Amino acid sequence: MPSQLHEALLLLLRNRPALAPELLRDTLQCELPAYTDVRIHSADLTELQPAEYRADLVLLLLDGEPVMGIVVEVQLSRDDRKQFVWPVYVANLRAQIKCPVCLLVVAGDAAVARWAARPIYIGGDHRLVPWVLGLQGIPEITDPQQAQADPELAVLSAIAHGDDADTAKSVKIALAAEMASRGLDPDRLTLYFDLIMTSLSGAARRELQTMDRAKYQYQSDFAKRYVAEGKAEGRLEGQADGQRAGKASLVVRLLTLRFGPLSDDVQTCISQSSVVELDAIGERLLTAASAEDALNLH
Repeated sequence: MPSQLHEALLLLLRNRPALAPELLRDTLQCELPAYTDVRIHSADLTELQPAEYRADLVLLLLDGEPVMGIVVEVQLSRDDRKQFVWPVYVANLRAQIKCPVCLLVVAGDAAVARWAARPIYIGGDHRLVPWVLGLQGIPEITDPQQAQADPELAVLSAIAHGDDADTAKSVKIALAAEMASRGLDPDRLTLYFDLIMTSLSGAARRELQTMDRAKYQYQSDFAKRYVAEGKAEGRLEGQADGQRAGKASLVVRLLTLRFGPLSDDVQTCISQSSVVELDAIGERLLTAASAEDALNLH
């Protein structure tokens, strides 16, 4: 069963297919052919054989037609069976698309990266040498503008460096990734926010919870958007307490997106909250571990 981290890394690479070749080019300094587009290809690399071979992700670099294939494997632990399977992935894809193919292994830690980087001897003078990117090699994205230009890379950076010994740096990376995610659709926003928060160390998470929010632009931006949406929904209510009702509706929507269906106690608390209390809940949403935490129901 793939782990949550395994699926999270693949999700980011699938959501923006161009990210993998950019990491190969910019981080690993790999030489790639000229291409104009990147497309996800079928991960089924089985030929007419009894065994099924399915890679984590397969990408095609295109310049009108395929000019290179990239087999992407996320590897969080050592698995010596992959030494026999990976060459099959590469050979079968090469036979399908009739152009060069490389293997990119995204490794969970330095030890796995060292293992995955070893040449795979196939026989005679033939060998396959994977390109390996460890999470520690993912760029540290702390600049909000850079994060805004590439939200998936920013979230990947937060996953890779969220438990860094330098807590202040981890928090800065997390803030940049959260800012970059705000302009996305609600489902991706909620999912990416969860990935960011669950990747942080306990110390980094505590710093987020106790920081002076006025010092961080992303917090004030969130508050502005929160208040603006609440006012907009309040105007639609057309009633004297429209602003409060609008904010309550927004809080319910955000809590549901983040934590799933709300309990009766949580919904009752929201319905009875004042505008000031709803504003406070909106701020706590950023770092709360549960809906009850956001509402201080403890």
